[in-house]
Amino acid sequence: MRRALALAQRGVGHTQPNPAVGSVVVREGRVVGEGYHHRAGEPHAEVLALRGAGDAARGATLYVTLEPCNHYGRTPPCTEAILAAGVRRVVAATGDPNPKVAGSGFERLRAAGVEVEVGLLGRESEALNPWYPTFVRQGRPWVHLKLATTLDGRLATRTGDARWITSEAARREVHHLRHRSGAVVVGAGTVRADNPTLTVRAIRPPGGAHQPLRVVVSRHLELPQEARIFSPELAGRTVAVTGPAAPIDAEMRLRERGVEVWRLPLGSDGILAGGLDLAELLRRLAGAGVASLLVEGGGTLAASWLEGGRVDRVSWYVAPTFTGDARAVPALAGRGVERLADAWRLRPVRVRRVGPDVVFEGVPVRRSATDGAPAGS
Repeated sequence: MRRALALAQRGVGHTQPNPAVGSVVVREGRVVGEGYHHRAGEPHAEVLALRGAGDAARGATLYVTLEPCNHYGRTPPCTEAILAAGVRRVVAATGDPNPKVAGSGFERLRAAGVEVEVGLLGRESEALNPWYPTFVRQGRPWVHLKLATTLDGRLATRTGDARWITSEAARREVHHLRHRSGAVVVGAGTVRADNPTLTVRAIRPPGGAHQPLRVVVSRHLELPQEARIFSPELAGRTVAVTGPAAPIDAEMRLRERGVEVWRLPLGSDGILAGGLDLAELLRRLAGAGVASLLVEGGGTLAASWLEGGRVDRVSWYVAPTFTGDARAVPALAGRGVERLADAWRLRPVRVRRVGPDVVFEGVPVRRSATDGAPAGS
């Protein structure tokens, strides 16, 4: 199963909206076939492992990191391939939370006389695709908010200087977060101040680097046309999200550079920075196959996702430095709270060192919540 997990890791970042899955076929103590899901629409891990095993799969044990599917999607059911191959036993790390599967794969195999075991290294398997349950159950991307600040909670100095607050080790981790995400979103202020590319550059993950969909939010498209995020030389796609009042000529200039422009209505269910409809953006992203979203900044945008109740996880990197300046750029620039009883808290919180920096990770909940449920649930 550990080998199956290592194989699945090669597909992380490349398979969305499908989960990353690995599989190994073992007969008489010897690995005879293995595979992992490469991309959505391509054969699943079990099918590739069985192809590699050939006739040796008959009477063998198949290890897989996720319950085999039992429905027709872009590919036939994996249960059919397992039964046709004559596999005697299936060991799965975890069940599939997708309502289209949700135990039916195991039921089909057991009904056909295949021995099924579930739960081996289940936590490790779930950690490969933390976004997957949210996407298949709620039909929206799982939202991961990343913040990098000084000890006094600042994103940049009062002049906008933010390079670099955190260490090189922390910045490499952020590239891993981008690689694992279907899309990365920033606000117009971040584009103007930092001129980012939002690409994966500093790492070489197994299976190669995945370039997420780049998303910049600007209600009136007040964006520098020469910004690096709009460069046609960058791999992958860029989307500018704007409102109904944005100038048509600004939209056309971006489209001429290959940038997609999504116009959203003003907010109703959840307000995005600039008054745009957060729920509609999530629907558009899900429709584009984005199952996980990394929110990178700035302070107004980050606060709008939290206050809209749509953040599923926070990773807050804190550097051992401080500005001592009340005019420096705050990490969160939202409505805030009047009482500490209403403040946000990370639960369960994980604290670890990354080089000289410290990162706090957890699910954001209101401190006054009695059930500990995420604020957006």
